[in-house]
Amino acid sequence: MSVRKLKPTTPGQRFRVVNGFDAVTTDKPEKSLLAPIKRSGGRNSQGKMTMRQIGGGHKRRYRIIDFKRNKAGIPATVSTIEYDPNRTAFIALVNYQDGEKRYVVAQNGMKVGQNIVSGENVAPEVGNAMPLANIPLGAIVSCIELAPGKGAALARSAGSFAQILAKEGKFVTVKLPSGEVRMILGTCMATIGAVSNSDHQVLVSGKAGRTRWLGRRPRTRPVVMNPVDHPMGGGEGKASGGHPRSRNGIYAKGYKTRSRTKASNKYIVERRKK
Repeated sequence: MSVRKLKPTTPGQRFRVVNGFDAVTTDKPEKSLLAPIKRSGGRNSQGKMTMRQIGGGHKRRYRIIDFKRNKAGIPATVSTIEYDPNRTAFIALVNYQDGEKRYVVAQNGMKVGQNIVSGENVAPEVGNAMPLANIPLGAIVSCIELAPGKGAALARSAGSFAQILAKEGKFVTVKLPSGEVRMILGTCMATIGAVSNSDHQVLVSGKAGRTRWLGRRPRTRPVVMNPVDHPMGGGEGKASGGHPRSRNGIYAKGYKTRSRTKASNKYIVERRKK
C-alpha cells in the first residue's frame, strides 16, 4: 500500500494525495456480480427533499459482496483485487472450487493466487472466515457478524479491525474499532486480518469538485443562517452560535441519544472512548 503526492500543476492538484492502488490488479469488474444503483438525490417518493446535501455524483454499479461467508469447507482462490466505488475498502474476486464466483471484502496482505476458506475447523490465516469461538485470543479480525447468519456488520471499512479479548460461555469479548468492548455470540462469523486500504485515512481530495463526484452537495454552516432557518443562526457579524445543535434543537455534543433500556446494552462491557 502506498500513496502519491501529486505535483502542483493546478490548484486542485497542489495538496492532493492519491492512493497508489498497488494492491489493485484489474479495473474490469465481474459482470455477473454487478447490480444497478438507483439514486434518490435526497428526495422521497413525492419528490420532496427529505435529506439535505445529497445529489449528483458519478454513476456507479453495485458490486454484490458476500458478507455471510457461508460456503463452509469449500476452498476458494483469490482471482483479482479490485477497487469498489461503493466502499473505502478494496474487494477481492474469489473463485470457489465448485465454479462459483463471489466478491469478498479484501483483507490487508491478501494476494492474487492465495487460497481462502470459511468454516469451523479452518486455520486462522488472513482472509479465512470462522466463528468467533474458534478464533484464538488476541487475534486481529474484521467483518464481524452481530447475529449468526445475518452477515458482517462491524469493522468493514478501510483499515479497520477488532481484537479478540476473552471467551466466556457462549460469548466472545471483542474490542471494536471505536474502542467499545462488547460481547458477541461465539457462533457469529468473522474474518482473520485487518481490512485492506489502510492508507485511505491519509488521502486528500484536493478540491471541492471531487466531493461533488462522490454525490455530496455543499453544506451551509448553521452559524451563518438566519434565526428562522436554524437554532444557531442570527446575530450581528460573528456574534451568534450558542451550543452546537441540530436543526430541530437536539444537542450535537455530549447529549446521549442511545436508549437506556436498549436490549443490547447488557452486552457492552465498556463504552467507546469519547
